[in-house]
Amino acid sequence: MLGVAKTASADEIKKAYRKLVKQLHPDLHPGDKKAADRFKDVSAAYEIVGDADKRAKFDKGEIDAEGAQRQDPRFYRDYANQGGAKHYDSQQGYADFGDISDIFSDLFGAGGRAGAPMRGRNVHYRLDVDFLTAATGGQQRITLPDGKQLGVTIPEGVADGQTIRLKGLGHPGRGDAPAGDAMIEVHVRPHPAFERRGDDIVSELPIAIDEAVLGAKVEVPTVSGRLNVTIPKGASSGQTLRLKGKGVKGKKGVYGDHLVRLKIVMPKTIDPDLEKFMQGWRESHAYNPRTE
Repeated sequence: MLGVAKTASADEIKKAYRKLVKQLHPDLHPGDKKAADRFKDVSAAYEIVGDADKRAKFDKGEIDAEGAQRQDPRFYRDYANQGGAKHYDSQQGYADFGDISDIFSDLFGAGGRAGAPMRGRNVHYRLDVDFLTAATGGQQRITLPDGKQLGVTIPEGVADGQTIRLKGLGHPGRGDAPAGDAMIEVHVRPHPAFERRGDDIVSELPIAIDEAVLGAKVEVPTVSGRLNVTIPKGASSGQTLRLKGKGVKGKKGVYGDHLVRLKIVMPKTIDPDLEKFMQGWRESHAYNPRTE
């Protein structure tokens, strides 16, 4: 199903899954039912083999191809054999359910017993979110394989690669069993000015030479808006100002900081007055910062 070997590592499985998701996503194949079905199958397969615990349980026959818990197989064998039927006459216990390698070829053909209640399969989606929406939260819509759109609430501070679970929005269950969930993996697009490090935001602030020497009050953009910040006298390039609590919301509800790295930028043209002043200043106040 995912095109990997039986001995594939967790990283290899995840890499193969992501590659297929990018190739088969419904947004790239509007109206293509075959691609949509393939996308569903790949997502369902990864739900099992992408989880080491579920993969082990499937191999032991403890869960079926849709991730639902199996009942004691002896119950099914005894029940099915009533009236002379021999559908479950095997003496190999869970061997009736096949080997884990079947997942990659015909996972869904090894499904559970007909008519038994079974929880619906989870469905997996990739959602690209812009940097500021991920930092501050918001709403975004995704297109489902059937063409319908689903509104997704982006929680404040969501990180790249994090998964949002929407309960009950997966495939419907069988019988009275509940539906599966929609598992939405968030991919945060980079920002031209901001970089996220943990719960902190890092950005660079260009300042003029006079602002560095004399100090100044300047506006600094943050993920939550612009703030007035004081540049201290004698500031140097590389110096960092810390804006407490102006980063992103962490898992424990505590906000990180915004780290502003200063960068002195010279004017594009050195006018005669500045050149004359600096010449006189050098003669009387010269210093070597490389030896300080």
